[in-house]
Amino acid sequence: MELDKMDENDWKYHGEGNKSLVVSHLSRVLRLLKYPAEDSENPPQTVEQAFRQIQNIVDFSSNVMSSLLGEKFIHSGEVVKLPLEFVRQLSIKVQHQRPAWRCEKVMDIYSGCALCLPNLTSPALHQPTHTPPLCIEIKPKCGFLPSSKHVSKDIKTKVCRFCMHQHYKVAGGKWKRRSLYCPLDLFSGNRQRMHFAIRHLIEEPQNNLKIFKGGQCIYSSKEGSDDAMDLTSLLHHLRPYFQHGNIRINSHMTSKAVLNDFIQVLVNALLSGGGGGDGGVVTDRQGEGRSFCEASVFNKERIRHGSQGLPSDSVLFRTLQTQMLDTLDIEGLYPLFRRVEQHLQDFPKERTRLQMDGPYNEAFLEKLQKCPTEDDGSVEYAVAKVRLRAGTSRQVLCMMIEVFQISADCLLDSEDFLSSRPPAFSYSVSILDLDPKPFDSIPRQLRLDQKIVSCYLRTGGALPKGSMPPHSGIFAAAEREDCTLLFHPV
Repeated sequence: MELDKMDENDWKYHGEGNKSLVVSHLSRVLRLLKYPAEDSENPPQTVEQAFRQIQNIVDFSSNVMSSLLGEKFIHSGEVVKLPLEFVRQLSIKVQHQRPAWRCEKVMDIYSGCALCLPNLTSPALHQPTHTPPLCIEIKPKCGFLPSSKHVSKDIKTKVCRFCMHQHYKVAGGKWKRRSLYCPLDLFSGNRQRMHFAIRHLIEEPQNNLKIFKGGQCIYSSKEGSDDAMDLTSLLHHLRPYFQHGNIRINSHMTSKAVLNDFIQVLVNALLSGGGGGDGGVVTDRQGEGRSFCEASVFNKERIRHGSQGLPSDSVLFRTLQTQMLDTLDIEGLYPLFRRVEQHLQDFPKERTRLQMDGPYNEAFLEKLQKCPTEDDGSVEYAVAKVRLRAGTSRQVLCMMIEVFQISADCLLDSEDFLSSRPPAFSYSVSILDLDPKPFDSIPRQLRLDQKIVSCYLRTGGALPKGSMPPHSGIFAAAEREDCTLLFHPV
């Protein structure tokens, strides 16, 4: 990427989160910082501070999270300094493409600092085939129920955070329909439950699922929209990848078979080792009682082969193990936050020694790893637990599954392919959005947790009046579409 020849017209709006905006061009994406619109004339931080903020993201990903999740799943990226005129023109270009509800924040046009990463939705290197690569973005959320002694409401040990949060979001009008996806089904390692979970992600993706083909988003949901998802369009895009399936009607592969094959590819990729090693299967160590969420609509009686567990080298296993390092829950973490906060008020210079704002180097990782199991009353214990929560936050991690169709000529040479049905697929799984969360976000997390639980208990798990029922007919519609009577002369 030649920084002195940057042209804003080459780059397109890719998406944005709460703290950054993303643009893409060919095999690269740029993540640029955002800040409140009221600060647009007076940037809230200097160029040096902006550079350090992005460098902290790179260091935290490469030095801390790669150790926890596995280096093969991580893309840390690098900090780049962009020409300011390019950044300003880019901000003007993408402004009209941004969702209105995101415009309360503006793009940083003063520092010129950005995080450069590979564009996983449009990979640069892949075997040439008739079909472009697919990339599926999944935000899996938290895959276990808390068992901390600090949990004050018993419902939190029975119903997962995601399912309770769905009721809160629908009640607040953020989404019109509740998603029937449950993270505990996806993280179960049982293929039936995983298939069930991904099916419901497709039916109601919200901001937890996006599907890209050749770098273009072909399936996603718009926040607050009443519109049903366009499954017909998705099937049109997916059908060429599965034309050689076994289930056909009059030489036409059924819609149900296309969707089932597509989901099967994702299940296989999530259970794979991501391209290396033969990991053993680790059975559910939580016990059968805690491996199910009471709000999940999956029927336990449907399981034919019992819980299969997760392969120890799979992306789901590594993610779940990292999530479970947070043993205290936000309720147990808040008193530790207060301990650190009071200590820093009394001894402000300790902030540097305790590495509250980085650097996220090997010494920082060593402090986390040497943290005692039980609270010894020290500020060091409190800092380690709070910073660990900042890195293993269960709600924000994003998985990117790249799927490449393997041509018949290449099939014999490929060591990494899925073959539930021909043709085979190669794949790559990556983890994104591993930014360290700020120390002062803990009180906000606690307040949100309390609101979510209170809303669920107040309604008894019932959806508010006026909310729209979940999509019950997307897959059923695909099945009806396939019910064609053929009459042949006798």
